[in-house]
Amino acid sequence: MTKALLIIDYTNDFVADNGALTCGKPAQELEDYLVQLANRFYQNGDYVIFPTDAHCGDRFSPEAKLFPPHNVVGTPGQQLYGKVNDWFEQHQASDRVYQFNKNRYSSFQNTNLDNYLRERKIDNLWIAGVCTDICVLHTAIAAYNLNYQIAIPVKGVATFTKHGQEWALDHFKNSLGATLV
Repeated sequence: MTKALLIIDYTNDFVADNGALTCGKPAQELEDYLVQLANRFYQNGDYVIFPTDAHCGDRFSPEAKLFPPHNVVGTPGQQLYGKVNDWFEQHQASDRVYQFNKNRYSSFQNTNLDNYLRERKIDNLWIAGVCTDICVLHTAIAAYNLNYQIAIPVKGVATFTKHGQEWALDHFKNSLGATLV
């Protein structure tokens, strides 16, 4: 069975100390583990996908009312963070590595992700990245509603608060039937 690892929004704006909407140290601590996961998936012949938040200053975007400007297209803030960016740059020419912009919390909303996965007969998704209780959560809900098998690598997700992290992990397991690994 072909699987895909989604590393969601692991960008400078969400991870770096000076990021516009950073999760800070909890997100930074994921870095080595995410690279290990990416290597494992890639070496197994599976896919590594980078759904990346992308905004262009649209004042009508619902996020504009909730958060400061972040992940603005073409800025350093939207670039993948640290070693994850290095991994992506080394592997981006592969047909099993894919990065795309998204403009909503869910990686499925307004994107071709579902088509991309179905064309490749992928029905098992490992969902990692940030923020556990926002973009990771909404992507997992959409994946559940589209009948994907979901796994959440607990050491591969982070968010702003301990409560948000715990609540989301509980929701993945008890409401979406996700496997926590």
